Amino acid sequence: MAGRTFVIGDIHGDLVALRTLVAKLPALEAADTLVFLGDYLDRGPSSAEVVEVVRGIERNAGFKVVCLRGNHEDAWLRVLDRGWDEFVFPPSNGCLATMRSFTGGAVPAADAFPEPEELAALFKGAFLPPDVVEWLKSLAYYYEDEHGIYVHAGLIERDDRFLHPREIEPANAMLWTRSQAFFETYRGKRVIVGHTVTDCLPPELSSYTPADPTDMWAGECVVAIDTGAGKGGFLTAIELPALRVWESR
Repeated sequence: MAGRTFVIGDIHGDLVALRTLVAKLPALEAADTLVFLGDYLDRGPSSAEVVEVVRGIERNAGFKVVCLRGNHEDAWLRVLDRGWDEFVFPPSNGCLATMRSFTGGAVPAADAFPEPEELAALFKGAFLPPDVVEWLKSLAYYYEDEHGIYVHAGLIERDDRFLHPREIEPANAMLWTRSQAFFETYRGKRVIVGHTVTDCLPPELSSYTPADPTDMWAGECVVAIDTGAGKGGFLTAIELPALRVWESR
């Protein structure tokens, strides 16, 4: 018999939310799986600490742990490979907060720009430790089990059907996509995603507290659990197949 699968949404450097949420989860057993949907980095003040905690869980848990790649991890790997100033520089992406979490600098305001002496390391991602870089490279693009398909952003539509993750090329397309049609019209095996903050999704199509657009969003075959951790919201986890929900708030 398959065990339970617990899925945690986008953390975005919010260590307090992560610790609060994990403390609320029931004890996981050897047959259970814990899936992180990615976006451990950026915006919140504690990206380095979040990575440390998640890697510690992955290393020491007595159950299966799956750490997926989010678009922010994908972006930092591109920065390291060939640079991507357009991602790193806008304060809204929260990259400066990530760098300072690793270097020990002061937590920046949301609209703060880097100091001149910080620019070189920030634009090259040079502050990221080698072991963290290797971990980022190891993150999977998706996971699937008996209960569902787990991917950071969503599935890609082609020729009037949504592709299974194994069919999607390039694979990182499923980390960046934002298609309202996916949330409204996809029918198939349940897909759990993050990436799109739930208050951007049509509340009238959610069967889970539609009166609260900041809450988890549950459509017919898609469940979205990015509830804004690291950017003024909270962190959400869902258990499958029971569809129980835990929140950090």
